[in-house]
Amino acid sequence: MFIYCTATTLNGYLATPEHSLDWLLSIPAEGVTPGGFSYAALVMGSHTYEWVLAQENLLAQPEKWAGLYGDKPVFVFSSRDLPISAGADVRVLRGPVAEHLNTIRQAAGEGNVWLQGGGELVGQFLDAGALDEIILDVAPAALATGAPLLPREVLWPRLRLLEARQSGEFARLRWRVERLG
Repeated sequence: MFIYCTATTLNGYLATPEHSLDWLLSIPAEGVTPGGFSYAALVMGSHTYEWVLAQENLLAQPEKWAGLYGDKPVFVFSSRDLPISAGADVRVLRGPVAEHLNTIRQAAGEGNVWLQGGGELVGQFLDAGALDEIILDVAPAALATGAPLLPREVLWPRLRLLEARQSGEFARLRWRVERLG
């Protein structure tokens, strides 16, 4: 399954216009379990990847990569070359998501694929019919503007609520994405 799991502001932004997640890091993480599901591969956009590299100082401290992602393959969609932390299994992909679905599925085997963001990238998975679940940790924060959670129109009954619960200071919401047709 392809699962979009991310934190979002209550008004649907992932990051500031400058792609910062500092707003998120200011919220206590006690009782919050990021992800909370097993996965065999990850997918993210270049802004998310570069933010993680900088935030965790992974180019200078590549040993930290294993603590974050283990030996799981990480697919990064980008139109440009990106630095890769030593020892990390990072695969940079170019072009439309639909062209790379089989490669990602093969790398994940029978396991789940965690779509970490951004919203436009996840929208391409939705457009390609390859988005199975959305898991949101809705934060007690609002941004005036920024990177949108999912810049697509997706209406009921396409989204079916599976779970709603408190997770620390966050509200965890989980939906199944129904296929069209």
